[in-house]
Amino acid sequence: MAWGALRKGQVLSGHGCFGRYLCRLGREVTSGCHHCDTDDEDTALHTLQECPAWTEQRRDLVAVTGSDLSLPAVVRTMVGSTTGWNAVSSFCERVMLAKEEAERERERTSLLRSRQRRTRRRRRASQDLQPP
Repeated sequence: MAWGALRKGQVLSGHGCFGRYLCRLGREVTSGCHHCDTDDEDTALHTLQECPAWTEQRRDLVAVTGSDLSLPAVVRTMVGSTTGWNAVSSFCERVMLAKEEAERERERTSLLRSRQRRTRRRRRASQDLQPP
């Protein structure tokens, strides 16, 4: 399966790098959006319609779809023309790629922090074993 098709599927199904989905899988502790300062839950619809982090990408999509970014309207746009298909594909590819990279960075940072905590504990434990 091509990455573009996978990323469109993630946006259409909500099964991708979205806080709600990752929280449900146990990969995130919160379902909030990491990309904006709102308290909104990170869902496919939040990403597609509201999140200010994706305003530029959304502008290109709205130029083709119009202001209705509901899932039925987006699907109609996709199947309605090659231009519509390409606009939706481009949005999904650009946004989901950025969200995936951000998730990987959060995982790396989390892993580094947990390694640092373990190393400090080992140092303390070995210092406790030293003769007085």
